[in-house]
Amino acid sequence: MKKEEMLKKISDLEWEDFEVKEAKSEVPKSSWETVSAFSNTTGGWLVFGVKQAGKEFSIEGVSNSEKIESDFLGVLRSEKFNVVISPKAQRHNFDGKIVLAFYIPPSGKKPVYYNTLSNTYIRKGSSDQKATKEEIDYMYRDQTFGVKTSETVSGTSRNDLNNTSVNRYRDYMRRFNPDVSYNRFGEEEFLNKLRVIEDGKCTYSGLLMLGKRDSIERHFSDFRIDLLEIPGISYKDSDTRYTFRLDEHENLWEYYFECFARLKQKVDVSFVLHSEGFGQELSPGLEAVREALVNMLMHADYFSPAHSRVRIFTDRIEFYNPGGLPKPFEELKSKDISMPRNPIISKLFRMVKLAENAGFGFDKIESNWLKYNKTLPEYDPAFDSVIIKLHLSSEEIVNEKQLRGNYGVNVEDLRGNYGVNVEDLRDNYGKRCVKILIEILNNPEVTKEMLAETERVSVSTIEKDIKKLKDTGYLDREGSDKAGRWVIIKQNLL
Repeated sequence: MKKEEMLKKISDLEWEDFEVKEAKSEVPKSSWETVSAFSNTTGGWLVFGVKQAGKEFSIEGVSNSEKIESDFLGVLRSEKFNVVISPKAQRHNFDGKIVLAFYIPPSGKKPVYYNTLSNTYIRKGSSDQKATKEEIDYMYRDQTFGVKTSETVSGTSRNDLNNTSVNRYRDYMRRFNPDVSYNRFGEEEFLNKLRVIEDGKCTYSGLLMLGKRDSIERHFSDFRIDLLEIPGISYKDSDTRYTFRLDEHENLWEYYFECFARLKQKVDVSFVLHSEGFGQELSPGLEAVREALVNMLMHADYFSPAHSRVRIFTDRIEFYNPGGLPKPFEELKSKDISMPRNPIISKLFRMVKLAENAGFGFDKIESNWLKYNKTLPEYDPAFDSVIIKLHLSSEEIVNEKQLRGNYGVNVEDLRGNYGVNVEDLRDNYGKRCVKILIEILNNPEVTKEMLAETERVSVSTIEKDIKKLKDTGYLDREGSDKAGRWVIIKQNLL
């Protein structure tokens, strides 16, 4: 860390990997919390001899630098910590004021704590926070996976990165996160700060995110992200295995854009201009799809023999992610556990505003898809994988002429004879619910299986729609499931 860098950093509040302590005459006790937090997340610099007062920083220096350095390093190698921590130490002289800087690396033996397990900390934003039991449990699991992508790759260098991808990533950051401090650095410092490069070598994360395909395949022999479009609700239902398959691309950054370009064709969007003049596509459906895609890329187990995969069926989009969850699914949904499987990849997406946090993003996917499509995502977590399913609306109800042509029924029958508020039903519960009522009006004996075939969705999806129609008082059933018939309930026509 150069003097110039020190001066820039101590006046910059945005860095997540930087903590200052006054440490005038001794090592502050709060230092051990910061050491634990940096070790358990993505590493960072701990600096002694700098005072913080609100948003102001001043260089005060330490009075006995040799003793403070010796005491600090001694504790890190003592039994007070459950693992030996080996930081990089640097000393700087600012007009006679000595400042000590220690880089605490991320540990491969998490959780890292001092004295007792309860003294386990993680880094969130620019603060050290005590880890929850759930987060500690995750770190024990993470000892066998998750830290690998933060390691450097032997035999690699800057030459293994794709120039176009690096430039495109930097340009994207300038446009969509213009105030972040990384923008002011030259390329070499930029790549080192983001840990794409470390000690002259690529990290696995840096290589996966911005590397040349040939270089990636030397370490991940079958590297790819699959995206398939299947004309049916299953492979069995489809006349052909797929109508579109994504070509091979250089790295995760390029795969992201290619996948997203294909996915956004499946949701309605509107286009507006930012106040800065940049174009922005708006839609809660688009936000849900983006979050699901980024979630898949951030949390995939890239050392698994399986591959991340997006499958677009006629009734749903499936995101398959190799790698199991650190905790039971319901616990992850109900608690704020933000421990990414691949911390550097997660940070690279966050720094360009393509992800808001390092968690699993289930809440954002759910809220946006529910707002967009009036349906909740479905999840299929397994021991070694997770599948997220976003159900699509059935085809557009274009006009009443088309309805009469397709079903032999005029939608005005629902309005005039049964008092159904078609627009309200469509807007609040989806177009498929209107179509189901029309189909039932045309054939009260229609089965769930027949409706599923007509709408090209699963029977379980039809059952959910029927429940909505029953709950809203539009639909009832007379007789048994096999021999009965549907009854559309007339509403108050006054």
